[in-house]
Amino acid sequence: MKLITTLLLLLTLSVGAHAAEETKLQAANVDLSDKVSLLRGAKHFVTYCLGCHSAKYMRYLRIALDAGVDEKIVLKDIAPEGASIYDQLHSAMNKHDAEKWFGTQPPDLSLIARSRGADWLYSYLKSYYIDPTRPFGVNNMVFPDTAMPNPLWQLQGEQHTVQRKTIWGEYAQLVLDEPGKLSEREFDRMVNDLVNFLVYVGEPGQMERQSIGKYVLAFLLIFLVIAYLLKKEYWKDIHKDVH
Repeated sequence: MKLITTLLLLLTLSVGAHAAEETKLQAANVDLSDKVSLLRGAKHFVTYCLGCHSAKYMRYLRIALDAGVDEKIVLKDIAPEGASIYDQLHSAMNKHDAEKWFGTQPPDLSLIARSRGADWLYSYLKSYYIDPTRPFGVNNMVFPDTAMPNPLWQLQGEQHTVQRKTIWGEYAQLVLDEPGKLSEREFDRMVNDLVNFLVYVGEPGQMERQSIGKYVLAFLLIFLVIAYLLKKEYWKDIHKDVH
């Protein structure tokens, strides 16, 4: 009995220690019906991401149409200077420079939200910390040894890690050293808008699909009622013939 109890205790401690080592993802508040958030996210993407990453499956015209705003507003407030409303969201960085500076070309982010998930992206963008051993001086709690520098450090500030101890083991916690230009609440909203936009880019038609889905379900429900009443009517005659 003592042996079984000891084994169960060791198993529990092992699972707890493993869980403590993993970084818990923070929940992103994705709302594709919030057109203002999508426009802010598009602006943030062009400002902080488009220098290295593209979103080649999205055009500025599509953003204007889906957000319900005039094309001139998108060109003025979102698109880089000189861009056409029909342009795709292509990065300004060429392949040669990308390989020289980063060793590889930064990936296109059109489908990143579908492959990684909104919560992962939200947590990743908030989890950079100072690490002098890395080429760009930073590392990431969610994606260790990331090759990407922190594009939002001026807004968030600089973080470092502190080791905490619990009965389950040790874990690292992020602590803000130097505040950035934005408060914590403002930065959270900014990152959430950016993630909201990336989720939209991953499947621009999902809002329309969800809207149509409501009508399809309503039709199926009405059809079910009609089919049930028709079935009762047919079987009523069959029962009469049997009896």
